[in-house]
Amino acid sequence: MADPDQDIGPAVPPVPTADGYDETPVPEAPDGVPEAGDGARAPDVGPGTASEPRPEPDEREEDDRGYDDLRRVHQLVNNNFYGVVDASGAAFGFGGTSSPGLAPGSIEPEETDRALRFYVPPRPCFDEALRKLREDALVVLIGQENRGRGAGSLALLREILGEGAKLRSLSPANALAELAASRDLKPGQGYVILDYVGELAQQAVQAYEIRRLSERLRRKGSYLVITAGDTTRRRLALRDHCVLWQAPDPVELFAHCREKLPYVEPAPDAERELLARIGERQRPADVVAAAVALSEQGAEKALETLRDRCRDLVRELFRKRPSADDLIPLAALAFLEGIPERTFEKECAALTGHVRDWERTGEAPAAEPDEEAGPVPGGAVAQQSRARWKERAVGLVTTEYRPGPGGDEGRSERCLVFTEPRVREFVIAELHDLYGYELWYPLRRWLADLALAGDLDTRMEVARGVAILGRHALVEVDEYMLKAWSDGLTNQRVTAALTLQFMCDVEHLAPQALTIVLGWTERSGPNRAVTAAMALTGRLGSLYRLQALNSLWALTLRGERIAFSARRSLALLLQNAEHDPRSAVIILRFVRTVLAQEAPRSRERSVALRTAVHLLEATRLETAEPVTAALLRTVPDSARHLGVLWADVLHSANRSRAVSALCRTLVQLRDDPSVTGAVRELGESMRGAMSRHQWAALSHRLTVALKHPDFAIPGTRQLARVLLGSLRGRPPADSRHVPASFTRPPTRTTARGGRSK
Repeated sequence: MADPDQDIGPAVPPVPTADGYDETPVPEAPDGVPEAGDGARAPDVGPGTASEPRPEPDEREEDDRGYDDLRRVHQLVNNNFYGVVDASGAAFGFGGTSSPGLAPGSIEPEETDRALRFYVPPRPCFDEALRKLREDALVVLIGQENRGRGAGSLALLREILGEGAKLRSLSPANALAELAASRDLKPGQGYVILDYVGELAQQAVQAYEIRRLSERLRRKGSYLVITAGDTTRRRLALRDHCVLWQAPDPVELFAHCREKLPYVEPAPDAERELLARIGERQRPADVVAAAVALSEQGAEKALETLRDRCRDLVRELFRKRPSADDLIPLAALAFLEGIPERTFEKECAALTGHVRDWERTGEAPAAEPDEEAGPVPGGAVAQQSRARWKERAVGLVTTEYRPGPGGDEGRSERCLVFTEPRVREFVIAELHDLYGYELWYPLRRWLADLALAGDLDTRMEVARGVAILGRHALVEVDEYMLKAWSDGLTNQRVTAALTLQFMCDVEHLAPQALTIVLGWTERSGPNRAVTAAMALTGRLGSLYRLQALNSLWALTLRGERIAFSARRSLALLLQNAEHDPRSAVIILRFVRTVLAQEAPRSRERSVALRTAVHLLEATRLETAEPVTAALLRTVPDSARHLGVLWADVLHSANRSRAVSALCRTLVQLRDDPSVTGAVRELGESMRGAMSRHQWAALSHRLTVALKHPDFAIPGTRQLARVLLGSLRGRPPADSRHVPASFTRPPTRTTARGGRSK
């Protein structure tokens, strides 16, 4: 054990580097004391590896700028969801509530009940799937999106296991391979994999593994239902387990919903139109929405939900075959909605230039020429282009004033927006369905320019539009845009990361986004690895939390540039989790588990300690307040986990930074009496993980550190006494506990060291 006099570092805050952190590592001696004192600095190397050079300054600077952009985006998201400002007109946020089972984890019976409230089993596919599930304990529901496959998977499992069944959703990427290799199948458990996308090439399951999995499921009395697209039936391993899924009869479903809801008798004409339009619907969700609208708001409102005026207006506009002068601004707006009008006009002119360059090659124009209008007298200046929106997109486009940077209402600017959010989706769908290479080639070049040179607001809207395009042309988006941007410059990489996060607004695209990111972490170069780390900070990392944590941990074991990005992403995940106590506790427990499982003198433990201190030093997204202070104030169980992390870091060469982070936390909490209990619990947790001599050294050095001008603020010493006065008795020698709910994260032995790996 370390000498008590050497256990705590300097009493003054360490001098931060330009990016705010002292990132140069210190090798640890066997007892946890730095070999050359706290001021010694040497490369962080693993056993048998050579010293790796520091990253190129310009690369670090560029990556920092990318993370600054991400931080701004997450600030906007948090303001949208948690702030007091009315954000009803804002164009930010990562989507709404997910359906049960989309995020891996337990599916509570109440969630299943809500999902199946109006459920009608589609015949005969439901009966066929139920038979296969009973025989093989495994079935794959294939078919088109939005046909009720997710609800069908829950209904099948509940039919076999009963209403109180324990259901668990697994990740759509690699989960089948992991389940086939796992020996931890639980008896009587229902498993579901929604929107299964397969495995990475080296982990692809084979037919014999599926047979073994089926046998083990039967022996355990457990069952697995997978939902997937049509292409899954071509996979030999799963071919015999597939059932083509169909939506239930819409009229039958509508009648069933009306029986469950307060009855409303519409007029005969309205009822006939309702039934006629219901019969045309294939999405069960549309039918249920119409039934609910009929019961709560009457027949006219139900008809509005079915008529879909927005979709009809968009289709009517494109049936008229708009001229290039009308088509190009509409296509530009589909990818740049809500930015200031002056910026939009500049970028729209750039798109026009790309289209003209393409047409000069002799290919067909992007749209039919406007023969009736002819040349406009006086040239382009006389066109009154802003006024033409009243003619070119009636009922689809409007203007509104939005605040400028910082939310300053006094500097609001006029912006072009669609009248409803769905209009944007319909416009992109029509552009994809009706136009070919002659439009999309110049459009892709224009989007690439915006991803490279646009400001952050512009790139956010590009990412949102490309994510919508991914609903219709995912392969094209991946091949022509994401693959190039993810290996490009900082702006492009941030745009690619945001695109993947926005793709998670659509449930069947979220698994695809995860698969793309996981591919970037595997031997795809440093740029794509950094982009993957960036992509895992938002909605994607929130949905697939444990997979994101495991992937980011693996990246911390790569070259220093990639490792630093992974640490920044883990800190962003914790910052975003401030408003989600469950997520915050999971992140803290994960890092605790990593630290507890790594060997004392291993490179992995050194990396984990640097990651832990990075989290302890992180500030909130909106303010300079330490995120640890916010967690102690709002997340009841955080003190116990933070205490163990602090104790581990205090045992290491990072202890001077840990003492400074602890002092900053106490300063922030000094005037809040409600946190006294949390601070006391923090101290108890820290002392429970430290020896008597270590605790005495901490008490002494923390007292000295609080004399520094940055920390010598009234109230801080009193709170420090609460922290240090905890647990008067000596703790047991072995008082650390490893959370049992985590498995050991995978260690990438083939990617250690080297900044370019």
